[in-house]
Amino acid sequence: MSKTLFQIIGEKQRKQEPFAVATVVKTHGSASARASSKAIINADGTLVAGWVGGGCAESTTCEQAVECIENGQTAILDIDLDDEMLGAGMPCGGGMKVYIEPVLPQPTLWIMGHGRVAEVLCLMADLLGLHVIVNDTGAHRDKFPHASDIINGDFDYSSLKPAQSDYVVIATQHKGDHESIAKALHSDANYIALIASQKRATLVLEYLREEGFSSADLERVTAPCGIDLGATTPEEIALCIISEITLLRRNGTGKRRHDLIKTANSQINTGLDSPSE
Repeated sequence: MSKTLFQIIGEKQRKQEPFAVATVVKTHGSASARASSKAIINADGTLVAGWVGGGCAESTTCEQAVECIENGQTAILDIDLDDEMLGAGMPCGGGMKVYIEPVLPQPTLWIMGHGRVAEVLCLMADLLGLHVIVNDTGAHRDKFPHASDIINGDFDYSSLKPAQSDYVVIATQHKGDHESIAKALHSDANYIALIASQKRATLVLEYLREEGFSSADLERVTAPCGIDLGATTPEEIALCIISEITLLRRNGTGKRRHDLIKTANSQINTGLDSPSE
């Protein structure tokens, strides 16, 4: 039995594959596709399934889909099927609008460790739409029900293979923290964080330096990690860390919104009070 478009979409999302969904939202004149026709397009521009019209429209849609996947932005494509020179390359006698939506993999949070901070961090990350992998010999499903994957037999951290866009948080409570950070540093992960005191963080970084890691390597490690919220409980510590991840993910300022508005209003008022030239 052939798979439906929605089944294919679900499979691609489970596999963390980037793709785009193209939907014909309007047609006029002679157009082979009709409104609501859909197609799934891979990151390389290959049409996997569905239909948005023949050669007049498909190549144009696939080209735009690649661009949408690369920049993460949606697009509405006007395809003129009646202009041989300026349109889609063949005078079909009509036109259509196609809405293209990129579907990108969820960023992955690797939690190395177990315990209350790790458990709450997993819950919060899942609520924020992150793909969560918990990698620790003491991790079990009853403690991490919201994890996408649990790895509890990786004694040498060989399964720790984060992508550049992934986040890695070391919450091993001093057990193997230096080994797991060393493994993470061999990846392209942009965010490698250690939950530890300032004293412990210094000891770990010194160990890594002695193991041959450069100053540039060690600069990639956020230790201690998290936003300073004055946290004292495990739940608050997890909030500090997920706040820092959100700050980096969304390019935030880390400032209170109330203070930002006050500053902006103050600048406006100052400008109004300035004498005109």
